[in-house]
Amino acid sequence: MKCGIVGLPNVGKSTLFNCLSNAKAQSANYPFCTIEPNVGTVSVPDTRLNQLEEIVNPERVVPAVVEIVDIAGLVKGASKGEGLGNQFLGNIRECNAIIHVLRCFENENITHVDGTINPIRDKETIDIELQLKDLDTVSKRIDKSKKAAKAGNKDEQKVVEVLTAVTAHLEELKNVREMELDEKEQEIVDSLQLITAKPVLYLCNVDESAAKDGNEFVAQVKEAVKDEHAEVLILAAQIEADINELETYDERQIFLEELGLEEPGVNRLIRSAYSLLDLETYFTAGVKEVRAWTIKKGSTGPQAAGVIHTDFEKGFIRAEVIKFEDFITYGSESKCREAGKLNVEGKAYIVQDGDIMHFLFNV
Repeated sequence: MKCGIVGLPNVGKSTLFNCLSNAKAQSANYPFCTIEPNVGTVSVPDTRLNQLEEIVNPERVVPAVVEIVDIAGLVKGASKGEGLGNQFLGNIRECNAIIHVLRCFENENITHVDGTINPIRDKETIDIELQLKDLDTVSKRIDKSKKAAKAGNKDEQKVVEVLTAVTAHLEELKNVREMELDEKEQEIVDSLQLITAKPVLYLCNVDESAAKDGNEFVAQVKEAVKDEHAEVLILAAQIEADINELETYDERQIFLEELGLEEPGVNRLIRSAYSLLDLETYFTAGVKEVRAWTIKKGSTGPQAAGVIHTDFEKGFIRAEVIKFEDFITYGSESKCREAGKLNVEGKAYIVQDGDIMHFLFNV
């Protein structure tokens, strides 16, 4: 599951990416610094792992991860190929969700491609390019479906109907994610992998003075996206870079306290990206390993088991499940079992975030 970082050049994407990942993307004060998309695998901060480690004392702890893709800065005309636009837009299409970075700080030493700081204009610039790309995708599919619809194919007639509505929506400069669609309509839209249908998180990159409470630029962004069902996060990428340079946990905590922050902004961002991708976590806990496993929300027991190994899913018999809170309260699997807090679940069980699971299978 990939989350793509997008935005205009010089808004702080590569600085942010460097904070998120050990992959060191070049960060410089000019457009198109990042030509190939940088990909980083980022651990998801989860304090529950620390609690499990204290109780179980395993040989190792393995967190869940999210894949983050740093996509080069888009510019006006990207949908027509300007500034390597087609390549960049193709990279976005391959992502499951989008982190849209907006510059919400003044700094005369860092140039802006349009000369002034205006996050709403910047957002609209990116949106229009993505909408134009989606219009092109939808238009090609409508042309193809119309031929089959004329021959009496009712499924394709439905496709034409839905995509005609999508076209009208995009022509109003609205993103597809804002549309109210039923299950069948959503299925048709999903099949096209439209960029503006992907879930989005708006990240307001601010300076140090606005790191805690934001500023007027952030307020403008929140007002502009209020109908998009999108989250808005405030983060100071340069401060995050400074935190990354500090050697010890204690040094980082002192620095955060001086700024009035409880934790690094990237921690909140990674958790939000994880949620944006519609993911959740279950755990396995033993003396060899305590591990967080990533699943899609709504996964069944066998599907969750399949994340460990396909044989677990094929030969799934049942799962032993302990709720995280119960495990912490009673302090061990055996005590949870004695207290009746270990449940045996079958193939229809929907795994809940935080479940501690042990699978029985036979291949």
